Amino acid sequence: MSHKRVTKRKAIVAAGGVAALGAAAILLPQANASQDGGSNNAASVKTLKAGDASDLASQLEKLLGDAFAGSYYDTDGKQLVVNVVNVSGDENNVVVQAKKAGAKVREVENSTAELKAAAQTLKTEATIPGTSWAVDPKTNKILVTADSTVTGNKWDKIESTVKTLGSGMATIKKSAGALKPLVSGGDAIFGGGARCSLGFNVTAGDGSPAFLTAGHCGVAEKQWSDSENGQPIATVDQATFPGDGDFALVKYDDPNTQAPSEVNTGQQTVAISQAADATVGTQVFRMGSTTGLNDGQVLALDATVNYPEGTVTGLIQTDVCAEPGDSGGSLFTQDGQAIGLTSGGSGDCTAGGETFFQPVTTALTAVGATLGDGAGAGAGAGGGDAGAGAGAVDENGDGIDDNTGEAIQGGGAGAGAGAVDENGDGIDDKTGEAIQGGGAAANGGQDQNANGGQDQNGNGQDQNANGGQDQAADGGQAANGGQDATGNGQDQNANGGQDQNGSGLQDGSGLNESH
Repeated sequence: MSHKRVTKRKAIVAAGGVAALGAAAILLPQANASQDGGSNNAASVKTLKAGDASDLASQLEKLLGDAFAGSYYDTDGKQLVVNVVNVSGDENNVVVQAKKAGAKVREVENSTAELKAAAQTLKTEATIPGTSWAVDPKTNKILVTADSTVTGNKWDKIESTVKTLGSGMATIKKSAGALKPLVSGGDAIFGGGARCSLGFNVTAGDGSPAFLTAGHCGVAEKQWSDSENGQPIATVDQATFPGDGDFALVKYDDPNTQAPSEVNTGQQTVAISQAADATVGTQVFRMGSTTGLNDGQVLALDATVNYPEGTVTGLIQTDVCAEPGDSGGSLFTQDGQAIGLTSGGSGDCTAGGETFFQPVTTALTAVGATLGDGAGAGAGAGGGDAGAGAGAVDENGDGIDDNTGEAIQGGGAGAGAGAVDENGDGIDDKTGEAIQGGGAAANGGQDQNANGGQDQNGNGQDQNANGGQDQAADGGQAANGGQDATGNGQDQNANGGQDQNGSGLQDGSGLNESH
């Protein structure tokens, strides 16, 4: 089947523009593997990649319960630091478990419940346009920001409210700029007189190609083009702003539009593998149509921002700069995890300032979409466990679930039908039946047209004659999901759908070459 590609490549990837050289120089492939710290002191503390630290933080939040008081990533030591409160004795059992898991544990004064209560007081007493607040786990306090418009009685109100929270609960700082959504008129994606930036391509719940952008862009205009004064190419399906987020789902008008899951930085293309939750302290990159590529750090989570248009909650606060027109643009990590959509901020890329982002995981869940060419919402969104692959239950590569003794039928991430089709003829060699595949993309048994191993002739054979095997490196993966390029039902490692690191994802998939 032929697919029409949107003419302006910058619109179907994730914004064009010239990349900032400094950030582009940093955005290079790095080693994939995490490793344990080698020292004998604090032997259990591990060195981790940022993505692994985020996963560990989520696990420890559940493990520690009320003792958990936030976490952040120490970029210098490449360690996850976890705050705990109310620890009885030197080595509380859950703290011991946290240390064994590889985190650095730090005892702090303010609990999560206390910090949330303080934030609620700010919401009730000091919801003033031009202010924001979020928990900073590095200081174990709420960071309150007031922009240049907060003066006179407004400043007195925010300052007095912070004081009522008590000593050691919150800090306040003044920002030189003005907090605002970063929409403008000019280039990238256009709607009427507005200009925004495309965030990430996704697949909508009905299977149609779409993209995420800022909600304030979605409520400003219904139809969007990839060129100024050009014909519309996409229509807003859902939009949230202000309120519980700042995100919009925009569907391409042509259902055959190819919408790859990648970000074009102008100098290279970064493959986006999954959505993930942000972790304070991690390095992130932002791409936008006005200022191109810039990088910085995550400063705080669950931020509340009081824009002139209304209050938005649940945002990510960073020190990455942005300017009008960057709204909706992609925030991502070096290894290809989708983190956020540019919402707004203060300052610019000359003087600096604060910038806030809508978490991608929350947006995907709210609109019912998955990332890109069917790569699921990822662990951060609670959407898919790409990496659970068939290799987890088929260690000898014979197409039989080693836990149940049953033939693997496809239909789940990595449960590829190719594992039971050794000669590549679309027929299950165990049953003699045509392989039907099934499930959505990232389900191993699904070809890249999401047709469950069924080609246009309906013969159970996809266009590559690989017995219902997709090519998306998604856990039932071409060249490793029981089907290699030779159609022999066996990957090069004969491991039944297990890649070299057992993740169900192809090694080295985080970055693509520039093109």
